[in-house]
Amino acid sequence: MDIGRLRTLREFADRGSVTAAARALHCTPSAVSQQLRALQVEVGLPLTEPAGRGLRLTDAGRALVARADEVLAALDRAESELDTYRSAPRGRVRIAIFQSAGLMLLPGLLHRVGAYEGLEVDVRDVDMTPPEVPGLLADYDVVVAHRDEHAPEFEPGRIDVLPLLREPLDIALPAGHRLARKRRVELAELADERWISVNSGFPVDDVLRSLTVRTGVRPQIVQRINDFRIIERLVAAGHGVALLPRYTVDDRRGSGLVCRPLAGIRAARLVEVVCRAGALDRPAVATVIGELRAEVAALTT
Repeated sequence: MDIGRLRTLREFADRGSVTAAARALHCTPSAVSQQLRALQVEVGLPLTEPAGRGLRLTDAGRALVARADEVLAALDRAESELDTYRSAPRGRVRIAIFQSAGLMLLPGLLHRVGAYEGLEVDVRDVDMTPPEVPGLLADYDVVVAHRDEHAPEFEPGRIDVLPLLREPLDIALPAGHRLARKRRVELAELADERWISVNSGFPVDDVLRSLTVRTGVRPQIVQRINDFRIIERLVAAGHGVALLPRYTVDDRRGSGLVCRPLAGIRAARLVEVVCRAGALDRPAVATVIGELRAEVAALTT
């Protein structure tokens, strides 16, 4: 089978439409359609079928995509074996990272990667919900993602998931709040508070909703803002309370903010590295992930 046609099939599977695959491959939609038709003739089976105004994969198409991943991963492994003849990992690694993880990890990671001659990282901050993470691998080698620790794991198969960090979530209060002197705070003590949360579907809001189910305390959410730095300033100014990640919040003296653990409840988000199956065989990708883990260890020990 033609390798180029297999790559086209995988791009179509990852991106969900002929038009999106064409943009990724820098060609026309008709060229993508031609490649898909040629591959169907080559294998002797229908790989796509009409779905509304577009196309979707058939069962045979989905099976071939899985095998295409293996074939293309084998080619990547062959290329990576050539890389092992070099003294150090080389090349560019594309990273997608959610904003608060970037705030926590990127300054140190870039210093670490800078120590490797010929190794570069191209980083983008991406507001991502867990269902969107696998699709990002169409454009990135490494995705640093987060999810509620009680949420379902990412589905295995075409991706590898590596744990980076379990980050506890604490209650952020204005410095003069009636509960600020307590060592731990009961969720029931916050029943009448005004809450500031992130947008629905994002992990910290998922944790807040799961706490509601487990405790029966329904928070009154008055603002939804995805930037934790803005949330911190709003809490410090007395506009509400919030659930914020422990290692990224700025509650230093003078910030106007205090953070307290929840009493009797485990609340945390999991920070994970997600990559394509076989991507770890590339020395450059493996090195970047290793340095991400080293940076987490340095920040949390």
